[in-house]
Amino acid sequence: MTTKTNKPLPHERRKGEAALSDFAEYVEKQQALRYPGSKHTAKAAAKNMQTGFDHHEELDDILNSLDLSDPVPRVRLRELLLTPDNVTLQKLSEIIKERIEEGHGETVFEIGFENNGESMKLTRDEFDVAYKRLVEAAKKVRADTQLLLTKNVGGKLDGVPTKDGDCSGKVLIRRVPAKVEEVIETRIAVVGNVDAGKSSMLGVLVKGDLDDGRGKARLNLFRHKHEIETGRTSSVGMEIMGFDTTGQVIVSDTPGRKLSWEEIGKRSAKVITFTDLAGHERYLRTTVFGMLSSSPNYCLLMVAANNGLIGMSKEHLGIALALNVPVMVVITKIDICPPQILEQTITQITRILKSPGARKIPVFIKNHEDCINTATQFVSQRICPIFQVSNVTGENLDLVRTFFNILPHHGRYDTDAPFEFHVNDTFSVPHVGTVVSGIVKSGVIHAGDEVQIGPDSLGRFIQTSIRSIERKRIGVPAASAGQSASFALRRVRRKDVRKGMVVLPKSDGPPPKVYREFVAEGSILPCILFDIRRAY
Repeated sequence: MTTKTNKPLPHERRKGEAALSDFAEYVEKQQALRYPGSKHTAKAAAKNMQTGFDHHEELDDILNSLDLSDPVPRVRLRELLLTPDNVTLQKLSEIIKERIEEGHGETVFEIGFENNGESMKLTRDEFDVAYKRLVEAAKKVRADTQLLLTKNVGGKLDGVPTKDGDCSGKVLIRRVPAKVEEVIETRIAVVGNVDAGKSSMLGVLVKGDLDDGRGKARLNLFRHKHEIETGRTSSVGMEIMGFDTTGQVIVSDTPGRKLSWEEIGKRSAKVITFTDLAGHERYLRTTVFGMLSSSPNYCLLMVAANNGLIGMSKEHLGIALALNVPVMVVITKIDICPPQILEQTITQITRILKSPGARKIPVFIKNHEDCINTATQFVSQRICPIFQVSNVTGENLDLVRTFFNILPHHGRYDTDAPFEFHVNDTFSVPHVGTVVSGIVKSGVIHAGDEVQIGPDSLGRFIQTSIRSIERKRIGVPAASAGQSASFALRRVRRKDVRKGMVVLPKSDGPPPKVYREFVAEGSILPCILFDIRRAY
């Protein structure tokens, strides 16, 4: 006999949204303590508690980037872009190099505006000279350029003209990696309800071929036989998508052929790592593990246009908000969805994103200009881009690829801190031995370094060393904070390692302390409606 679930009353929904909002604020405070963004974070937090004012770290970052307190006068960018001599060219190259380092390998340069936002009032001829000068300066620091968007210049990249008629443009500058370690890496967790089209869309993006409407594009992403038979992901799948220095997607020249990870990694300057997570309620533990272990920089929420935000989609959104991960939404299957149903889905998503529990600003990406402007402004976690795509017709998929290409770096990693590596998976590779994969949380590790892995069931750590290191299945001499990597370990059996262990540098002092009990504050997401006693 089945019992009918009553729908929550309006006041119960508002109570749940308020609880989610309080939980999100609590997570933000805890992350600010764990990952201090600046030296004055702790003082500012203490001051805010006394005065009662809210502290906005994003506003601090924006104000710091403006250098309002810098007494040293700077040369105006207009002079650097238009003055034809080697001295100004060298200064412009130094500015570009500094911005590339701040952007972890890439930056978006706006021709036509000074650092303080003042217009350079460029004519069309001056814009051409400035762009040519910028390309020349980028070459001096081993970087390539891609013109993303222009204003009042003309051509296919020109956006809506401004009233003042001044010429301007946004240029992506990306460093040419001299070695694999310099390749930019961005991790995106792909979540959504079952049958939302997550695996199909990843298959289309990675291979470059469209889907046939029956899931042909997703077959290469499945890891198990039952996944192919049911069409439902039950494990944590991984796929990568590469871009070169000029923003072109790395795909095979042969139609239908999927490039290997090694081929993509060697030809790419930027790699997007997708973590394809399960959408069925039965595999929620696997999805939560994938969200936590992969340390995603962004979360991509997939919603089927004909179903809306139903089932596990709300739970996945709640988890992403609790982890304080920026969210993007992709509405799929718009080719088979009636217009009135699509409108209902859009209204529902907008209402949920604007609710007190989410506090997001939905931005619908409808053209190339919207895509460029939103991607360059996505440093604010309040913005939530929304795409409407079809994996069968290919509608708006080019906007998604463009968005991923210029997606800014997001995350806090400290390469100067002691080395720490979290194990997400273990393997036994023939002729290599035991291999562990995961994310470097802090510090830097080199092949041959002495390390310790643990704790085991008795709280002990095993002494070992790094035989070799791979990133995206390519051998590298080192790995640093924020990078995903795999380590081949010496003198360690696979049965002695497990998920959840940590790899730490070898220490001559006492071994790391292991605690079996601890006191913690826990919160239950109000959007999760299943019985929490069922081993979740």
